[in-house]
Amino acid sequence: MRKPKLFVLLVFLVASTSTGCLNLQLSDLDGILNGQAPLTESTVADGLKEALRVGTDRTSSSLSARGGFSDNSLLRIVLPSKFETAASRLRSLGLGSQVDEFETQMNRAAEQAALEAVDVFAAAIQAMTVQDAFAILNGPEDAATVYFRDRTSSELNSRFQPVVQSAMEKVGVYNAYNSLVRRYNAIPLVKPITVDLQTHIVDGTLHGMFSVLATEEQRIREDPIARTTDLLKRVFGSTQNQ
Repeated sequence: MRKPKLFVLLVFLVASTSTGCLNLQLSDLDGILNGQAPLTESTVADGLKEALRVGTDRTSSSLSARGGFSDNSLLRIVLPSKFETAASRLRSLGLGSQVDEFETQMNRAAEQAALEAVDVFAAAIQAMTVQDAFAILNGPEDAATVYFRDRTSSELNSRFQPVVQSAMEKVGVYNAYNSLVRRYNAIPLVKPITVDLQTHIVDGTLHGMFSVLATEEQRIREDPIARTTDLLKRVFGSTQNQ
């Protein structure tokens, strides 16, 4: 039965936001806590939206922190496949530390781009209808992630492009890459390489963003920790009595 999962989303809401972040009026909240007011569809939808705001903000914040990509073995942006042969050859020539630094700089660029997702996700949540909210609540375990991927991927790609380009210049990705390529191309008989680094980093940033968002969604749906609050006792009590 999926209804309890609907209210698990509100668990995350109550656990992760301050009272000032809620869209509910205090009088409405008192009525809900005392069992005197029903949990309407619009109230639940507003709660879901607030929970999703927290989840998406947390996703962006965690990935934009230093090491958000580079320190996570599952999200770290690795060298482009076209560069792997060159990297192996450069390592054999004693340039392994430079190759590693180049990879780290790619991840720093992704971390700087991740903050751009906040406004894009916020707009998608703002545009969400009550019907959208309940489709997510009653949908599969990754329904929210799929919703955001469908509605934000194109805009995120566009927003990330200039940010990644600027970050690549700032953290020295281009300089590191050009230095390594010059050294590799100087090796006799090798085939010169060219790589679209910007697209590679943007794609890696998007992949990481939606991977973490999926993890946040799972947490929103399953985490029972905050059921000790009065609101959640009221909410879960109402579902158990149905």
